[in-house]
Amino acid sequence: MKSLRFRILVILAVVFLVSSFATWQISDSIARHVTHDFFEGSIRLQLDDARRAFEAGGSTALRQCLSEMDSAFPGTHYLLDAQGRDLISGIDRQQILSAGSGPRNHPSKVNGQFVIVRASADRKYYLLVIAPPPPSAAWVRFAPYFVLLTLAIVLLGWLLSIGIVSPLRRFALTVDRFGRGDLKARVQSKRKDEIGDLGRSFDSMADRIETLLTAERRLLQDVSHELRSPLARLSFAAELMKGATDPDDALERMQREIMRLSQLIDTLLEVTRMEGDFLSRETQRFSFSSLMQEVMSDCAFEAEARSIEIVSRIKGTRDMEGNPELIRRALENVVRNAIRFTQENSSIQFEANCDSSGIVVVVGDSGPGVPEELLTRIFDPFVRADESRDSSSGGGVGLGLSIARRAVLLHHGSISAKNLHPGLQLTITLPAAIAETASHSSS
Repeated sequence: MKSLRFRILVILAVVFLVSSFATWQISDSIARHVTHDFFEGSIRLQLDDARRAFEAGGSTALRQCLSEMDSAFPGTHYLLDAQGRDLISGIDRQQILSAGSGPRNHPSKVNGQFVIVRASADRKYYLLVIAPPPPSAAWVRFAPYFVLLTLAIVLLGWLLSIGIVSPLRRFALTVDRFGRGDLKARVQSKRKDEIGDLGRSFDSMADRIETLLTAERRLLQDVSHELRSPLARLSFAAELMKGATDPDDALERMQREIMRLSQLIDTLLEVTRMEGDFLSRETQRFSFSSLMQEVMSDCAFEAEARSIEIVSRIKGTRDMEGNPELIRRALENVVRNAIRFTQENSSIQFEANCDSSGIVVVVGDSGPGVPEELLTRIFDPFVRADESRDSSSGGGVGLGLSIARRAVLLHHGSISAKNLHPGLQLTITLPAAIAETASHSSS
């Protein structure tokens, strides 16, 4: 049985047959117990009436009494004496009397007739009832009901199988399409039962797989694009060294390109590590305020080199549970991005608000800003606001903000960007669910 629909129909048919047989047996047993007392009382009453009629009026009165019983009850009634002789006709019915004495007063079947025998308390009289069996075609009266019931069971089973098998077949086709490379294939089930839950779980899994595969393909394309330029420059520098009048200058150029390649590879490895399981990373409680002060101190040297002032305003103090190194890299990348694009002899605004609702960090620069269509894409790997910028002009490889976003998301936070005209403002929000006040932690 490979078809689930056929299996459901067979199971329902078996259940119907078993339940029908069990119902018949139970009903028959109940009917026997319920009607036994009534049947016995009726037979005893007939025996007493026939005896009183015979003793009071002889065979004539007995004939009248038995005739009335034959009209009122099915079968033919006889009253016999102790030797089994018919009290009306005098016929000896001892043989049929002996054959009709079944166990537990149950009727016996003799020559195709049901025979019922009951004796009086003093054993002087016997009531003999010979009744024809029920018509063999009596079941025909009930056959239409069984046919209708069977058809109803089959119809309900068919509808049930359709409701179960059809969505499973659609689900199997969707899984097959997804497995063949159609990453857009979705079940999109609106059912509220377990099959619907299964479909929604698959859709959620498919969304994650599509996102990961798409990001992987895009990352491979971007990596190949980013590696092409420094490798080309290395090849060019190697050619220059063959006939260069100043080999030291060509060697220095090659070393710079090698350093840039090494930096790019290290950054890519860091992104890959951050894509791993955050739960397996070491987490600890640390002071977020102290961490921000360290970041400001480290970035101050780079800012001073370009005559840029970092104006910081930090409100409140909080402790936080998480990975301090990831948070440090996120803050450093955001601040250094602002330093890179801020005009010289200007300032960067750094604000941090730590309260019961969470932590909000806002960094604003006075640079050229970002085109509106790139505001959400600047956090993707290798996306730069000005594609003409390369590593030599300080534009980086476009991974700093991507690393910052991943670090914030791993801590269940968010990061966004908006233009200030002029300048760009980046906002990092960390929810209160992962941050605890210093006073609470100390208690």
